[in-house]
Amino acid sequence: MSTKGDHRSDPSPGPEPAPSPCPEPESGPEPGPAPGPTQLPRPSGAQILAARDVAAQRLGVTLGAAFPEGSTGWVGAATGARGEDLVLKVAWAHEEARDEALGMSIWSSGPDSGREEPRPIVPRVLEARREGALSVLLMERVRPGTTLARSGLPPQREDEVVAGLLRRLWIPADDLPGAPEHGFRPLAHMCAWWADEAAERLARDSRGLPEELVRRGLDLFRALPREHGVPEVLLATDLHHHNVLAAGGEGPDHGGSWLVIDPKPYVGDPHYDLLQHMFNAEDRLVEDPSGFSARMARLTGLDPERTARWLLARCIQEAPGSAAAARAALRLAADGI
Repeated sequence: MSTKGDHRSDPSPGPEPAPSPCPEPESGPEPGPAPGPTQLPRPSGAQILAARDVAAQRLGVTLGAAFPEGSTGWVGAATGARGEDLVLKVAWAHEEARDEALGMSIWSSGPDSGREEPRPIVPRVLEARREGALSVLLMERVRPGTTLARSGLPPQREDEVVAGLLRRLWIPADDLPGAPEHGFRPLAHMCAWWADEAAERLARDSRGLPEELVRRGLDLFRALPREHGVPEVLLATDLHHHNVLAAGGEGPDHGGSWLVIDPKPYVGDPHYDLLQHMFNAEDRLVEDPSGFSARMARLTGLDPERTARWLLARCIQEAPGSAAAARAALRLAADGI
């Protein structure tokens, strides 16, 4: 479930997807993220292809075929000078994805935040940079690359995989390179933007939600990321079962692991990072939003009451584009959230 051109839950389906697959841009306009408050204009397809060719020459890689999904850039196979199996991604660094390259380089560079095991959490990054309105990433290709969504695991097992990945992604803000001037924007920046957009749309069509509930939900969405006393961590903000790939062996249940792709990094409250997984399990979200949020809070060791408040706020914010979100919001309100 997603709004704003599907960039909040950018699926990567296919039997063997690689990190962040996107198609070769066409010359005409494409659907994509709505304009953010500070982002640079979207590059044309020709500009993206030109930047791709420059990056390939600079990095000494031979380009292969583009992957078939996506909408904001070019992502495809590449071969290194020594035959390495790689992926090159040249994409619009739109408002939410602005810091993808920085986040990927940090998550790729060392042990995860849990310090439990020095295992990879994202594909190994060989090059990560933002050049104006474009993000350039050169990564190892993930094999076999099956998404968690297509893994055949039951939903409860997916919950466990996502929760485990989130715990490892959450690097405390004070531990980020260059802290406190680490370069990532606060989650409050994004929430204020989304809440303003939702307020305008819900004023035109309330989706059957009571005015008081709309006001309370959007007030929560603005206030929660600004509350004091909550640890601030590096967030993925877009972690769901289409953005998790199987790597190594025959999959994670046979000696392999799971790797995260397509993050939209911000710094803020870790409770927020539980939401996108729940929104990508729409049936479960609508059936029992309170129980679902309590389960994810338990799996990640977070506060279940705060998680439920975040979920209510996000359901109201998503309601303009999602009848399911509106129904889930009403159920949460009926549960006393």
